[in-house]
Amino acid sequence: MEGVKKSKQNAKRVISLAQRKKQKQCASDLNDSNHQNEIFRITKQMVKERQDIMGSNCLTGVSDKVIVDDKGIIKDSWKEYMEKLMNEESEWYHRISAGAKEGQADCIRTDEVAAALKTRSPADAVGGRPYCPHPPVIQV
Repeated sequence: MEGVKKSKQNAKRVISLAQRKKQKQCASDLNDSNHQNEIFRITKQMVKERQDIMGSNCLTGVSDKVIVDDKGIIKDSWKEYMEKLMNEESEWYHRISAGAKEGQADCIRTDEVAAALKTRSPADAVGGRPYCPHPPVIQV
């Protein structure tokens, strides 16, 4: 197991060094007069990747017919579908059998939280990483 762990660390290190080298190369290329248009190309590409898809030109309607956008018919179909969806009751809603609880709500004590956190391993930290840059402060 130790050999596998070391090889993973070595692979991460090699990848990190290669990425850093490529980033430095790209940054130096952008300063070169031959690559000035690269900045604009990269910026346009970034903007395009982050755009939302604004619409569609066809949709399957309620009667399973394909609707092609004619004078806002797709918009009306979406409106009908969403109104139907928001107004119908869900099946699970009627299956809830929990009774109402009367009285004061239970409080969670700090010693209970501290005991629960002590049972967790460091690998359970934020993002599944063994190290959390800003660990929570718990006073007991």
